[in-house]
Amino acid sequence: MSQHRRFFVDKITQPLEIDGEEFRHAIGVLRIKQNDTIIVCDGSGTEYLCNVDSIGKKSFSASVFDTRPSQTEAQTDVTLLVGYLKGDKTELVVQKAVELGLKRIVVFNSKFCSAYMNENKLARLNKVSQEASKQCGRAIAPKVDYFDTFQQALQSVEHCKNKLFACEFAKENATDFGVLQGSTAIVVGSEGGFSQQENDLAMQMGFSTVFLGKRILRAETACISLCAIVMHRLGELQ
Repeated sequence: MSQHRRFFVDKITQPLEIDGEEFRHAIGVLRIKQNDTIIVCDGSGTEYLCNVDSIGKKSFSASVFDTRPSQTEAQTDVTLLVGYLKGDKTELVVQKAVELGLKRIVVFNSKFCSAYMNENKLARLNKVSQEASKQCGRAIAPKVDYFDTFQQALQSVEHCKNKLFACEFAKENATDFGVLQGSTAIVVGSEGGFSQQENDLAMQMGFSTVFLGKRILRAETACISLCAIVMHRLGELQ
């Protein structure tokens, strides 16, 4: 993996101006200097190799000298939907889902969720996604979305070919992981799990139950384990 420092911007311009928190981190922590080579990403899957031309007090300027397609992005569209967890557990789940190559993360509220979302928390989750993307060398920082109802969350992945639903009501796998292919949605509940009504709703909307063994897993363990299993079965960890 390239050792060049990685930055995310909304849009590629010529020249590029990096300011705000990205600038402060670049200068104060990464010690970026004039004439250093950096990688800039705009979420398109392309990596822009840039030269740092000048450094000011509040921003630095860089110019693009080469581009290349990212070699780290998964080919398959996989989305994780997770009930909002207590403390910093959701941050851990977001971080690991990004590292495993998922394209999108959805956090939702459900009947037995005991944690509550706000704008600052959602912004923090998206920051965690971006930081994880930099650390693992991705060119896309997966967006973290939030839905206040379970039904809205499920509707947001109606387009997915495979819809996997992990909950305590499952006693066996209704999905053959051996032939899994194509876009996939993974649903895992919060610490309190799902109600029978939520289970029934997922079944009505075409989701298939997933059984994760006889042992009781923490919600964050279930998320990370199922993401890893799915990405491996889809050939994205080879």
